[in-house]
Amino acid sequence: MMWGEQSSLRIYMLLERKSLLKYIFIPFLAWVFSGCLKFCINYFCFGSKAKELIGYGGFPSTHTTIVASVVFSVGLSEGFKTPVFSLGLGLLLVLIIDAHGLRRNVGKQSMIINQLTEQGKKSHGIILRERMGHTWLEIGGGLVIGFIVAVLMNML
Repeated sequence: MMWGEQSSLRIYMLLERKSLLKYIFIPFLAWVFSGCLKFCINYFCFGSKAKELIGYGGFPSTHTTIVASVVFSVGLSEGFKTPVFSLGLGLLLVLIIDAHGLRRNVGKQSMIINQLTEQGKKSHGIILRERMGHTWLEIGGGLVIGFIVAVLMNML
């Protein structure tokens, strides 16, 4: 290998490493940004109770933000007609269905169980978390924030 070919290979390897680090960093950044935004919104709406509301549910959907940021980033950098984007989109859709359907119904069931244990005075001090799942607005917020994170990170 000649010197020019070696330096081209090194440059290519550095670019590949930068791309790999970007894909590792994007979901972490999306998680932090979405979580902080959710806490700020909860603090503005509920004051000191915001700490108790940390967890599932609320605006924006952090799970949706994390997955959407990676999927949109792959689409922007690798192309929207690639198999890896299609795979990511499938995962994102399953996550959205789960967030809106399954986990939301689990929250409704928790509310009914909590009411039944109160009425029957059989409460053992265990209160099930009722705030689970997301509305379409919360999921949409997660998608938008995920897209914004992906666009900003792909501009770097």
